Amino acid sequence: MELVATENQTMIAQMVRDFGAQHIKPHMMRWDETQEFPIDVFHKLGELGLMGVLVPQEYGGSGFGYMEYVTAIAELAKIDGSIGLSMAAHNSLCTGHILQHASEEQKRKYLPKLASGEWIGAWGLTEPNTGSDAGNMRTVAVEDGDYYVLNGAKNFITHGKSGNVAVVIARTGEVGDSHGMTAFIIERGTPGFAAGRKEDKLGMRASETTELIFTDCRVPKENVIGKVGDGFVQSLKVLDGGRISIAALSLGIAQGAYEAAVQYSKERHQFNQPISNFQGVAFKLADMATEIEAASLLTYRAADMKDHGQNVNRESAMAKLYASEVSVRVANEAVQIFGGYGYTKDYPAEKYYRDAKLCTIGEGTSEIQKLVIARALLK
Repeated sequence: MELVATENQTMIAQMVRDFGAQHIKPHMMRWDETQEFPIDVFHKLGELGLMGVLVPQEYGGSGFGYMEYVTAIAELAKIDGSIGLSMAAHNSLCTGHILQHASEEQKRKYLPKLASGEWIGAWGLTEPNTGSDAGNMRTVAVEDGDYYVLNGAKNFITHGKSGNVAVVIARTGEVGDSHGMTAFIIERGTPGFAAGRKEDKLGMRASETTELIFTDCRVPKENVIGKVGDGFVQSLKVLDGGRISIAALSLGIAQGAYEAAVQYSKERHQFNQPISNFQGVAFKLADMATEIEAASLLTYRAADMKDHGQNVNRESAMAKLYASEVSVRVANEAVQIFGGYGYTKDYPAEKYYRDAKLCTIGEGTSEIQKLVIARALLK
């Protein structure tokens, strides 16, 4: 694995920093307060090629690999975790599922719109009563002539309301059968397909999270992705890449919190000297920097393996587990270094603190990651 940033990575990082300074930083606290999903920002990110980072150029994408993708997410998350999360979900889940498993006709129909940012994508697996127990999902799809009729609900869906298209996994077989679920492409405006309640969240508040509700929703068979019954197996492969996304998101939030803490520790004076001179603060910064470096190595290793076509089931889970937990610890220590100011919205530490926690939950909790890793180790 090459540890030196490539020319493409350096270019992308600077592009994201410049974009963030102009289009994100001036507005992000307002978006956070109001839970506004700034859809125009994502259209602009599409113009930069960041809504189709992994999509080949023949489908209108940037044609980059996971190393560049991780760089882009981490740089966005350093500025605002919400924007990084939505960009990651669009790329790795909805767009990623179509890219990896859809037919050529489906790819040519949907990928150009998703990669350009003209369309925003959503992905629906989680349900109110199943969570990680996806095998017991209650959203069902029943065959009816040239259609499947869907009934049920999904929750915690990123872009569930504003998304133009969603990849949705529904049960077409028996409960608990891993080959009894099928993936469907469903466009917004399809009769019987609606957004439900929007979640009022602790953090990542500018990233829209809602329910998806299906009431006798008729989806043509031509919108089935791959074979009937392969939806869950496809989802597991999609999530292997998705965990790298969340690791990158975690890494960016941790780096943002750390950099803010370093700057503040140099500016804040107590007893006639900057608090960075005090060993209690300096040691916190040393621990934060070391853990971020370790998380970065795990994340980029998984990305490099993914780019080389290797199985990353274990490595992506390790990266996601460690980076997300590091993100929470670093954000917590950043608040501590800021002291009372870290508890106020006048400084950035409190937002990093709130945003970081989702990383230990989304796309599989830390406990689920340990289960994935343990199963891989004990094969």
